[in-house]
Amino acid sequence: MRLLRAAFYILGARVTQPSKKTVPDAPPSVWRNPWHFLAFGFGSGTLPKAPGTWGSLVALPFIPLWQMLPDWGYWLMLGVTMLFGFWLCGKVADDLRVHDHEGIVWDEMVGMWITLWLVPEGWGWLLLGFVMFRIFDILKPWPIRWIDRHVHGGVGIMLDDLLAGVFAWLAMQLVVWGWAQYWVHSVAS
Repeated sequence: MRLLRAAFYILGARVTQPSKKTVPDAPPSVWRNPWHFLAFGFGSGTLPKAPGTWGSLVALPFIPLWQMLPDWGYWLMLGVTMLFGFWLCGKVADDLRVHDHEGIVWDEMVGMWITLWLVPEGWGWLLLGFVMFRIFDILKPWPIRWIDRHVHGGVGIMLDDLLAGVFAWLAMQLVVWGWAQYWVHSVAS
């Protein structure tokens, strides 16, 4: 490592240690303020490792309830939770004076709910949807990464996860369609 640093020094390149990302601790207000409690995914965002994953898991038990709604009711619920999320995430970020505190996981919850709209019932589908959403949320393919970096406020906090949910929803719809095609052809044979 020293040899490599020396080579860079001779070439005139500046080498620095990668900075450790400082993550703000979960504020105590999560347990006192109902808006903070909601934005932090009923407290799941306070967990020290992978709060987005925990927030996504907290969203799963709601899916069977949402699936009991008619399709238009589920869609309406998505619209309401998205609009509410723009306000909620922006308010809590402002309160904490931290843009997109990683403990704010309401956006992950709504992204999960988008992912599993019009998907068949069952824990297997929920697990697959969870994995699909986490893949898109973590990898952030274009334009998700650009939005995550350039759009701010409550809309910016929500929008990258909403798009990850849409991408995961499209992937899930392809899987559901493929599974249905397989099932129809295997029964017809």
